[in-house]
Amino acid sequence: MLKSGINGLSQATVNAPASARAIGSGELDVLATPKLAALVEEAAWRSVATELDEGQSSVGTKLVLEHLAPTPLGMTVSCATTLMAVEGRRLMFAFEAHDDAGLVARGTHERVIVDAERFLAKAAGRADA
Repeated sequence: MLKSGINGLSQATVNAPASARAIGSGELDVLATPKLAALVEEAAWRSVATELDEGQSSVGTKLVLEHLAPTPLGMTVSCATTLMAVEGRRLMFAFEAHDDAGLVARGTHERVIVDAERFLAKAAGRADA
């Protein structure tokens, strides 16, 4: 059973494909906010993946991200998540992201535990609609 306090970490070196210019979220060669969001999701997902029952996964449902400072190309950014609360299938995380110069972002993220097979069947059903 999942309990609060589980920590996760993801890291990436900011390269051109991770820039706002390349992703299309801006015109500058700095870490793109969507890439930062992906690092949050990765850290949270990985932190609980091995704690779930067989056949279960977790999916992101909400992200509140305050992007506070730009990270230039070549710098490493690390995102740390902490599972703050578990309410049934709902998982609530807090996170902070730092680069070599300091705090880059903070916020909250929510995930829901799903039955992977049923979730994929639901997605396939939407494709057929």
